[in-house]
Amino acid sequence: MRASDHFGPRRGPIWAPKRKARILRRSGLRCAQPEERGHAGVFSSHQEVCRGSEAGGGGRARGESASRHFRPFRGRAVRTDAIGTAPAAVDAEPMAAPRLGLLGGFGLHCGGDTVALPLSAQRLVAFLALQSRPLQRLHVAGKLWVDMSEERANANLRTALWRAQRLGPTLIDASNGQLALARAVAVDVWEAAACARRVVRGPDSRDEADLEQLCHAGELLPDWYDDWILLEREHLRQLRLHALESLCETLLQHRRFGEAAEAGLAAVVGEPLRESAHRVLIRVYLAEGNHCEAVRQYRFYRDLVQRELGVEPSHQMDGLLTGLT
Repeated sequence: MRASDHFGPRRGPIWAPKRKARILRRSGLRCAQPEERGHAGVFSSHQEVCRGSEAGGGGRARGESASRHFRPFRGRAVRTDAIGTAPAAVDAEPMAAPRLGLLGGFGLHCGGDTVALPLSAQRLVAFLALQSRPLQRLHVAGKLWVDMSEERANANLRTALWRAQRLGPTLIDASNGQLALARAVAVDVWEAAACARRVVRGPDSRDEADLEQLCHAGELLPDWYDDWILLEREHLRQLRLHALESLCETLLQHRRFGEAAEAGLAAVVGEPLRESAHRVLIRVYLAEGNHCEAVRQYRFYRDLVQRELGVEPSHQMDGLLTGLT
């Protein structure tokens, strides 16, 4: 027998309320009242469970069978327990804030998971992350696609924006014809720059966390060669080197030679041709009594600049080792 023979023909895509109630009464179910809806779903099986207990289980079996074959016409049905009560509502976990990494390479993480973005979306997100204010769409398109026509650049921008927004976490705030990185996104470049400025401006800063962050901060997107990246990369590099030298000086004054040497070596690795970094490192070796280390560091720098630049160390450098070489 077809359902239409038993219940009569359906009248349009939506059944009338009275017809719904009549069908549910035949099946041992009842419509949930407004106060019973919400997490409890649309159907409630309390009535058919009670009937089943009075009839020795027959009504319950019929009600269970009917509840398996009837689909909710609105909302979401939630399984009830043995006595017909809905389970306690479970609050959805809030989405973790996205974290954008640009030091050492592009990386996007959300809640411990890595989010893969196409290259066009990566360039858009990275560009906005390095800006201090919202920018007009036309300006962003012209910066990212300099060799294309305005129409084509705007089309590429729309595609990149769609690709960046469709993967889940909100990365870009697009409003009033302007684009900016969403406020909820944390960026490692901002944290490293803030740490470096704090060390440079505060000569008494000797926090171990600052030392750890500055020593292990990588280069800004080292495998990208866009013009807008080169300037930002050099700016961050200079800021980090000055912070490392300043931190090395502060640690040296407090006779924390091991940490001072670590900061000085990080500055030398960041720019091997930077004489000020070599000078402060040599001063650390001399202060702790390692004259051989100081002489070796001086000769390493002297040979390097002679070979690479054809110049000699400055008088300041030579004066550090007077009587030792």
